[in-house]
Amino acid sequence: MTFDFDSVAKAPDDAILGLNEAFSRDSRPGKINLSAGIYKDATGKTPILRTVKQAESRILENEKTKTYLGIEGTEQYGRVVQDLLFGPNHPAVAARRTATVHTPGGTGALRVAADFLKKLYPETKVWLSEPTWPNHPGVFQAAGLKVATYPYFDSSGNTLAFEQMIAALAEIPAGDVVLLHGCCHNPTGLDPTAEQWRQIAELVALRGLLPFVDFAYQGLADGIREDATGVAALTRAGCDLLVASSFSKNFGLYSERVGALTALCHTEAAAQAVLSQLKACIRTNYSNPPAHGAAIVTTILDDPQLRALWDTEVRDIRERINGMRSLFVRTLADVGVERDFSFVARQRGMFSFSGLNSEQVRRLRDDHAIYIVGSGRINVAGMTTENVRPLCEAIAAVLEETSSKVHV
Repeated sequence: MTFDFDSVAKAPDDAILGLNEAFSRDSRPGKINLSAGIYKDATGKTPILRTVKQAESRILENEKTKTYLGIEGTEQYGRVVQDLLFGPNHPAVAARRTATVHTPGGTGALRVAADFLKKLYPETKVWLSEPTWPNHPGVFQAAGLKVATYPYFDSSGNTLAFEQMIAALAEIPAGDVVLLHGCCHNPTGLDPTAEQWRQIAELVALRGLLPFVDFAYQGLADGIREDATGVAALTRAGCDLLVASSFSKNFGLYSERVGALTALCHTEAAAQAVLSQLKACIRTNYSNPPAHGAAIVTTILDDPQLRALWDTEVRDIRERINGMRSLFVRTLADVGVERDFSFVARQRGMFSFSGLNSEQVRRLRDDHAIYIVGSGRINVAGMTTENVRPLCEAIAAVLEETSSKVHV
């Protein structure tokens, strides 16, 4: 057979980033993009944090080389990542039972972990919440792992299906991996309580499962330390643990692709062995990580004044998102929507699982130039005081149209 690219079929558009591309091509005035998970400020712009600008100035002034980083990144970056995850002076860190590698974004961390699991535990299955981030199954399947789902969301009450979740986790075979969202669950915005995290952690440890925490939004729910409640519960339960960190959202470093993969093990020897295997996976993938974004994170977290300012900036982001949730609910009521959307104000993080169906999502896009994910997930962080009323009026119109159609 002659090799050529003429036979290559076009791949389907990405469920989320494909919407961004379609939004960019849309020439209609007043269009609104609530699809991809990108934070927008009150003016509708994605800002560069003040701390980031200050850190970059220092880096540019003091930078002496552009040589390669080590395969796992710098020791300083690993240390500040672990401090964020576990808190300063954590016993597991002091005992050198942790290992961190710097990855290109949180997605890079997921893929490195997937390659590691496939290499060392090829028969393991990865269990994902139903629903979950649309890219999760693809990342693990691309590495050759099998995936399955456990219940998470009760659509009838827009609540966490905790009892069903626990019952399902109790049936997962020992040796499998359970992917958990550290906070700001994507797409539902619903997180376990501290007591529920305790029960999850104890069950996972009892069943001999490996918890893998996708921690993409630390600080955007209730606070930096508060949002690590799940990680702390899993650590106390004595689990081996993997954590994928992303600093796209809480540092606004979307284009820098700054992430990390951290392993918590029972012994120092195990941590060193895991680190060696992670480095082997990285070497045959991207070889070593980019330097600039991690240098920004390290500079901010290592400086007490910058760290304090960053805490304030994250708080401001969190409060703006929560404020838009409340305004969205009030405005829907103001424009005459009778359906109860009060659950949106109780959710946390950038996303809301709105309950809008695929037909309503299509009508919002086609008739009103409003882009949201087909599942009905809305990026609340893309709302502003300027666009929230047109958004709510469009939702009201679509709900009325689809309701009338049902009753004809």
